[in-house]
Amino acid sequence: MALLGGCAVGPNYHRPPIDAPEVTRGQVGPAEAESLADLPWWEVFDDPVLQGLVIEAIHSNHDLASAAARVEEARQLVSVARSDLFPQIGYQGEASRQRSFLVGSPNTTFNAFLGTFNLAWEIDIWGRIRRATESARAAYFGAEDFRRGVLLSLVSTVADAYFNLLELDRELVIAKLTTRTFQDTLDLFTRRYEGGVGTLLEVSRGEAALAQAAATIPELDRLIVIRENELSILLGHNPGDIPRGADLDAQTSPPTIPAGLPSQLLERRPDVRQAEEAVVAANADVGVATANFFPRLGLTSLYGGQSSEIENIVKGTGNVWAIAGSLAGPIFQGGRLLASYRATNAAFDQAVQQYEQTTLNAFAEVSNALVTQEKLKGVRSEKERQVRALQKSVDLSLDRYNNGIATYYEVLEAQQQLFPAQLDLARTIRDQLAVIVLLYRALGGGWNLEVPQWVPPPVAPDAEPASGANEPGAPPAPAAAP
Repeated sequence: MALLGGCAVGPNYHRPPIDAPEVTRGQVGPAEAESLADLPWWEVFDDPVLQGLVIEAIHSNHDLASAAARVEEARQLVSVARSDLFPQIGYQGEASRQRSFLVGSPNTTFNAFLGTFNLAWEIDIWGRIRRATESARAAYFGAEDFRRGVLLSLVSTVADAYFNLLELDRELVIAKLTTRTFQDTLDLFTRRYEGGVGTLLEVSRGEAALAQAAATIPELDRLIVIRENELSILLGHNPGDIPRGADLDAQTSPPTIPAGLPSQLLERRPDVRQAEEAVVAANADVGVATANFFPRLGLTSLYGGQSSEIENIVKGTGNVWAIAGSLAGPIFQGGRLLASYRATNAAFDQAVQQYEQTTLNAFAEVSNALVTQEKLKGVRSEKERQVRALQKSVDLSLDRYNNGIATYYEVLEAQQQLFPAQLDLARTIRDQLAVIVLLYRALGGGWNLEVPQWVPPPVAPDAEPASGANEPGAPPAPAAAP
């Protein structure tokens, strides 16, 4: 018992030192402990329809179900590794009939029956089994972090695809309105040509502009179907229509977006935590390889009965028993143990490098999201000003054309500049929503939620329904986690 209480051989785990910056690059103002990652996802994405889609994905997504099965597999493997700490008890039964030949005596035919209980126990003096259990436990924790990463990725991917779908809807509306505008312009040019005050060149250029705008409508229809199919797969069902909630312009984001302290990423991001658990497992594997150099001490015993008559096995005359201790250790194995030890050390170094690289990527992703979020504010402001100016230019050019002051070139040029500017503005709004998704994911959003808590509590029956919750095609109210 004193030996079992001793320390296991091999290095004890210490987290590799990480040079975490005091403030994330791109963060506005001083670093604070509060973070966007502290919020549950349904407080970040408050569109009821989007929330319903995310809940459906959490319940039905196949990748998430696979990750849950992976966690269960890893949990059971911990028990497998830990079981070697305990005595292994089994049984053995044997029945045979044989004939022997001895020189100088007649051949003898006889029966033999054996029934025993066996016990074998390896005393874990050097901690080989404990280190193996430590490695399996770290793999289990890593699988749990992997599942949390899949959860966060699933929520983020559904939200990002949903915002992309709303942006495509917005582009389709713009394309249809622009097509209608070009149709009105073409009709105007045609009437002027038929009245003898216009030219065929005006009609031809107007018709070409109309065709160019109209060609974007079927292309957008195609992209919308593709995006809906992608969302359907995330939801775990066959391709089909996806309900919409608020329009792109009506989507909101949290009023403040604190990033928190950079050092918090080491505890909050699932991929960073998973990478650290890989280091823990590799460190424990070094201990296992170290313990293999030492002898193994074991106890074995058996108790049962043996007789030529089956009924005598349970009688005292047929009882057999044995107890033995064993000590076995390596002397020469052709360098296998040394090579195995060196390989586990190399695997540990590899895990450390991957952990450090994962943390660097995490810091960079947060910085990129913060910078993008800040700069997109100015981009959107300028895009909105551009659209307003071009819309005014279209109105003025039409008035000037109708009054005979401007040529058709002014009208077409103004309209052709407005169309892409409106599309760019819609994409910028989408990018602003997408960067919130990116930042929430990069910060390890929902880190303080247990896995069953990733589905919000059900809405009270007497609660007033949220806007858009009862629209046609909207999903049912969120249900509690099973």
